[in-house]
Amino acid sequence: MSETQTPLFGSRAQIHVRATPAQVYAVVSDLARSGEWSPECLGGEWASGAPGAVGSVFRGENERSEDVVSWAPVVRGKWTTYAEVVEAEAGRTFQWAMHNSAGVKQDSLWGFSIEAEGAGTLLTHHFRMGTATEGIVGITAEMDADAKQKFFAEWGEKVAGDLAQTLERVKPVIEKTA
Repeated sequence: MSETQTPLFGSRAQIHVRATPAQVYAVVSDLARSGEWSPECLGGEWASGAPGAVGSVFRGENERSEDVVSWAPVVRGKWTTYAEVVEAEAGRTFQWAMHNSAGVKQDSLWGFSIEAEGAGTLLTHHFRMGTATEGIVGITAEMDADAKQKFFAEWGEKVAGDLAQTLERVKPVIEKTA
């Protein structure tokens, strides 16, 4: 995918945290704790590699309620995902790409960017999906053009809300440890 193409999904949310960039990074790069702040990820464990290191793979346990884009055939209840750390620079950035069922990285990137700001840190949580993942292809396979447009709009709103909710939940976790 070229850089000039518009991604299928792209969203970000920001929050100021009263902690140093190093303190923020220490929390957000600990994916095993993500159940403390994520609306969907319950946590998980490192499946391979050193925790938080580039190339390491995290197995996440997730749960989604029935009311999330309820008309679409998205995964409900509990499921497992695998994600590979693709960027890990202490105090600056932590990003991971979702794997497909064959264990191959997809064009689905989640992450945190961290910048010193005044007496604290500006924490940005972002998501970008350039091309449809295996899951999105399956969800939209039977949809006509109007239904796909509706799904992409509603799913984009859901993701944007999840990013903001994650930041609201992780901020007190970070500040408590700072």
